[in-house]
Amino acid sequence: MTEVDNVVPDVYRFAVPNSAIQPATGITGSVVAVEGNFAPGKTWTTLNMGASGGNWTSTIGPLEPGLYYYQYSARPAWNQDAIAFRNPASPQEVTSKPAWNTLFVDGPGAEWLADVPNGGALEDLTYQSSVTGAERSALVWTPPGYDQNRAEPYPVLYLLQDEGQSYREWVELGRLKQILDNLTVEGEAEPMVVVMGDGESDEIRGEVVKNLLPAAEGAFNVSSDAGDRAIAGIGRGAEQALSLLVSATGEFSNVGSFSGDLEQNVGKGKAREINDATDLIRLYVGNVTDPSYNATVSLADKLSAAGVEFQSDGSDPETGGTWDTWQKSLHDFAQRVFQASDDTGPSEGHLPLEPHALPAAGTTPTPWIDENGVVTFETGTEFAGANNVTVWGNFGPAGSWPRTPMTKQEDGRWRLTMPVEAGSYYYKFVVEGSDRKDTANPTTVLSERNWSTFQVPGDETLRGEYTTPVAPEARGDVQVMNYTSSASGNPTRSAYVWTPPGYDPDRAEAYPVFYLQHGGGQTWTDWIEVGFAAQILDNHYAKGNIVPMVVVMANGNGVNFPTEITQRITVAAEAQYNVSSEPADRALAGLSMGSAAALSTLYQVPGEFAYIGAMSAFTNPPANANVSAINEGTKLLRIYSGDIQDFTYPNTLSLVSALNSRGIEHEFAPIIPGPHSWDVWQKSLIDLLPRLFQG
Repeated sequence: MTEVDNVVPDVYRFAVPNSAIQPATGITGSVVAVEGNFAPGKTWTTLNMGASGGNWTSTIGPLEPGLYYYQYSARPAWNQDAIAFRNPASPQEVTSKPAWNTLFVDGPGAEWLADVPNGGALEDLTYQSSVTGAERSALVWTPPGYDQNRAEPYPVLYLLQDEGQSYREWVELGRLKQILDNLTVEGEAEPMVVVMGDGESDEIRGEVVKNLLPAAEGAFNVSSDAGDRAIAGIGRGAEQALSLLVSATGEFSNVGSFSGDLEQNVGKGKAREINDATDLIRLYVGNVTDPSYNATVSLADKLSAAGVEFQSDGSDPETGGTWDTWQKSLHDFAQRVFQASDDTGPSEGHLPLEPHALPAAGTTPTPWIDENGVVTFETGTEFAGANNVTVWGNFGPAGSWPRTPMTKQEDGRWRLTMPVEAGSYYYKFVVEGSDRKDTANPTTVLSERNWSTFQVPGDETLRGEYTTPVAPEARGDVQVMNYTSSASGNPTRSAYVWTPPGYDPDRAEAYPVFYLQHGGGQTWTDWIEVGFAAQILDNHYAKGNIVPMVVVMANGNGVNFPTEITQRITVAAEAQYNVSSEPADRALAGLSMGSAAALSTLYQVPGEFAYIGAMSAFTNPPANANVSAINEGTKLLRIYSGDIQDFTYPNTLSLVSALNSRGIEHEFAPIIPGPHSWDVWQKSLIDLLPRLFQG
C-alpha cells in the first residue's frame, strides 16, 4: 500500500506503517492521526487513523481539486501533546515544515495549478549579503522559452515570504511554477522572471535594493528599470514590500500586499510621490479568519486617507490566511503587473473590506454564524486547564467527521472560527479525548446527549437549499404521536409526525403516509433533530415537488419491526391522523438499521407498502421471499448508498446483486459521496420524496 491511495475518484486513503512511528517520535502512539487542510475553508484539521495490517490508515474525500498539505501525528494519550512526523518513505517536500507532505488533486477549477509540459525553469541564486555578512540564497523562476541573450531584458517580480516561512514555499506550497507556467503559456501574463528572495532580515531595504536586485540583474537577463520591477509579499513580506514602497519609492512600479499591513504613516506629499512613481498597488486578503483581515482593512483606510491610489481585491470569502488564498492572490497579481488592465475591481465573488468583530466572549449562544457563513465555536472557561480541545463535527468532505483544533483564549475559553457551506450540521467538543456538550448551544439530540446542531442558511448547496428554514407561514406542523408498542411490556412510545401546510383532518380523501425510520443507536427524534427532515419536507412542499402527505417517524428499537409497523405504528397513525390505509398510499423507508426494517417488512408482507426506500442498505432477500408478490405490490424500491467510506457499502452492493439475481425489480440510485452519515441520508431523502405517490 502506498502512502496515499486514490481509492475511488477523489477519495483518498492515507497510510503510514506502524513501524515508522516509534523511530520518528520516540513513542508508541496510542492515538495516531493524519492532520491537514481538509476542513472547510482549507482549515487545518485532524483525522483519526485506524490500525490495519501493520499500517495506520484513514480515508477521506471526495476532495475538491487543489493542493493539500498534511502530516502524521502520534500522542501517547489524549492529555499529552501530539508529536508530528513524516512517513520516512516519503520525500521531504516543504523546507520550513519537515513533517509535511503535499497532495495535489487535479480537476475542474484547479487547471491553473496543474503542471504544464515544457514549462519554465527553477534555479537557485546565491549572493553575498552586505546586511548579514554572509552568503544568502533565492529561488528564481524563468518563463518558458527564456532567452538569456534576448535584446530586451525581462521584467522581474520579486516575492518575499512571511515570518516562519521559507522563500521556497512559494514553489512548495504556493505552486508558483505551475501558476506562472499556465499564465505565460496562455498569454495571460507578460513573460517575466520571478525572484523569490529571503526576507528574513530587519534591514529589508538594504537586503533587497542593495543586494538582491543587483544579484538578480547580474545573473539573469532582467531589467533594472523601475518600470519593469514589481514586488509583493505575504504577511511580514507584504509589510516589507509596502515599506519599500514608502522608503524606496520609485524602485518598484508594481506592489502587491498579500495579507499585509503597513506600520509607517503616509503623508500627503509621500502619497503624491508614490502615485507618480507607481503603476499598481493592489491589496489581497482572505476571509475574516485571516489573522491579517482587520489589518488589511486598516491598511486600505490608511492609504485612502493619505490619497494613495491603490486597488483592492476585497476579501476572499472561501479561505483565510492560508496558501490557498495566496495562490489565488499570486494568480491575480501576476496577470496585472507589467500590462494594462481595465478591470481594477475585486475578483468575482469577493467581499468588500469592512471591519469585523466577534461577539464578546460568553455573551451569546454558540456557534455564532455571520451573514457569510463564517461559524465560530466557543467553549466556556470550564476547559481552561485542558491542553487539547477540538470540535468534532460533520464538516469534512462529504459530511465526514474531522476533529478541528480550537485555540485557547486569554480568558481560558477555547475558540474556532471557519467558513462552513450552507447545510445542517451536528458537533460536539472533544476535551483531551472526552466528549462534551456545547452547553451554550440550546439544541439537543435525544439519542446523542453530547451532540449539538446548527444550520447555515443558503441555497448554494443541495443540503443548504433543502435545510434552510422556509417562512414560518409556509411550514408544516410537527407533532408528537404516542402509541403502544409491541415491545416487551407494551410500553408507550413516541413518534414525530409532520403534516403538510393546510393539513385538514376532515378532508374526504385521506392523505398518503410515509413511514420514515432511524438507524441503529438512534431513535424517533433523529430525523427531526439531526436529519432536519422537517425543513427538507417544508422546502420540497414549498417548491411543489411533493404531493401533500403525512410523515411518521417512529421508534424502531428493540422490536420485530414488520409486526411493529403493521400492527402498532400504522394502526396508531390511522387512528390519530387522516392518513390512508391503502398500500398504494403508503411508503416506508429507513437508514442503516432502518433500511433493514423497511426491507424485512417488504420481504415478510409484500404489497403492504407500495413505496420502499433503503439508505445505506443491507438485508438480502431470504430464500422464501415471494418475488412475484414483491414486484406486483411495489411501485418503487429504491436503494441508496454512500461511497466506499460508508461501512455498509459492501452490504449494499451485495443487496443489489441479490435483488438482481432474484429478479426483484428495483432502482439503485447513483452513489452519494460520503461515509455512513447524515449528509448521505439527507441527500437520499431529498431524492426520494418527490418520487412518492406520484402515480
